[in-house]
Amino acid sequence: MKYFDTIAEMGHEQVVFCHDKASGYRGIIAIHDTTLGPALGGCRFWNYASDEEAVTDALRLSRGMTYKNAVAGLNLGGGKSVIIGNNKTPQREMLFRAHGRFVDSLGGRYVTAEDVGTTVEDMDFVHMETRHVTGIGSKSGDPSSVTARGVFRAIQASAFEKWGSKELTGRTVAMQGLGQVGYYLARELHAAGAKLVVTDIDAGRIDRVVQEFGATAVALNDVYGVQADIFAPCALGGTLNDETIPQLKVQIVAGAANNQLLEDRHGEELDSRGILYAPDYVANAGGVINVYSELTGWSRDRSLRKADEIYETVLSVFALARGTGIPTYKAADRVAEQRIAAVGGMMKTWPQYPNKDA
Repeated sequence: MKYFDTIAEMGHEQVVFCHDKASGYRGIIAIHDTTLGPALGGCRFWNYASDEEAVTDALRLSRGMTYKNAVAGLNLGGGKSVIIGNNKTPQREMLFRAHGRFVDSLGGRYVTAEDVGTTVEDMDFVHMETRHVTGIGSKSGDPSSVTARGVFRAIQASAFEKWGSKELTGRTVAMQGLGQVGYYLARELHAAGAKLVVTDIDAGRIDRVVQEFGATAVALNDVYGVQADIFAPCALGGTLNDETIPQLKVQIVAGAANNQLLEDRHGEELDSRGILYAPDYVANAGGVINVYSELTGWSRDRSLRKADEIYETVLSVFALARGTGIPTYKAADRVAEQRIAAVGGMMKTWPQYPNKDA
């Protein structure tokens, strides 16, 4: 990979490679764009097959955070960090304290948070070394339920766009991934009267959802071919690709996973097949809304109300796509880019110094 060519092409401002010998920490912090504010994005802990794969993930995820924060109407830029290694390790304190020190060295340009492979307790370790972290146990905590609320509202908006009603009673939803967000989403969908067909790499998670919500379980790779109304990808990214899209027997794709499209052209393919796609970073913005609430001092009720606004945001994306004849993923990008351009183009008033806070 030609790193400078790649970050220039993707529009990144800064990529930091970090190493701590004592703890064995190896991390990458990617800051995509800080036009709207400090770059906020979670810390992903994953056993990547190669360093290049880790860099690619950090770059894609951080760019996605820029668009997610912009569309959600938050005064935050986009960033992401990844830690390379076994996320099941019990030796976590020194690892995450090392991460906290590297985050702190950026002076607030990047704010870290929980993501795949990390926990609220891990963020508490990070907080020992820096104040530039959200989602800690003593404050907003686990954002999963707020993320799920936003995804549920995105599914309702998609149903309204496709069928003229947001009601989900009797609709079948095929869910891929039953982690924290997936579980809360399954609970919301069940309460709304939807039928669930589910899969996960963890049999215990499947059993829980089957027992509590009457879901039907299928094998991992069988979920793509399920006859359903909605497919909700809630695991890792890249699951909408050349192999899986032809198998889909649904009318809507709306889920919690990041980077669901392996490549942009897969958004075109969904559109050409008449499958309505709720862009992932619009649908799953509830998580970043939750951690933003920690920075701003919002109450949990206000965070949930903000997550409910995802319903209207998704409808506006669909309306733009319909009115301009472009796929929904491009419409979402356009909404985000318009806000970034508007804020970036605002006239600066001078003098800022010496009146600017030190």
